Amino acid sequence: QVQLVESGGGLVQPGGSLRLSCAASGSTDSIPVMGWYRQAPGEQREWVATITIRGTINYADSVKDRFTISRDNAQNTLYLQMNNLKPEDTAVYYCYGIKDFDVSWGQGTQVTVSS
Repeated sequence: QVQLVESGGGLVQPGGSLRLSCAASGSTDSIPVMGWYRQAPGEQREWVATITIRGTINYADSVKDRFTISRDNAQNTLYLQMNNLKPEDTAVYYCYGIKDFDVSWGQGTQVTVSS
């Protein structure tokens, strides 16, 4: 199973930006699908974005035009650039990878958007 470790979360004011990283234990070019979910307090986990090994990208409507997902297979890292952050983006963000029908999750990184 792939080991994933997120970083880059923190406290930011509304309208600010953060970039999350997700480092994989092995080569990310062997992971066909990677992406991000988030979970706000008291809410169910919500899908945010997905990127495939071929570069197909999809976003949730709530983050489209504000968030950008990317992957650097040379660095074995997945990224989520988050711009124009809103208080409703406050959540724990989890990266995931799907390989051989198994889903691996990171431990999560907290993002708090507040003035």
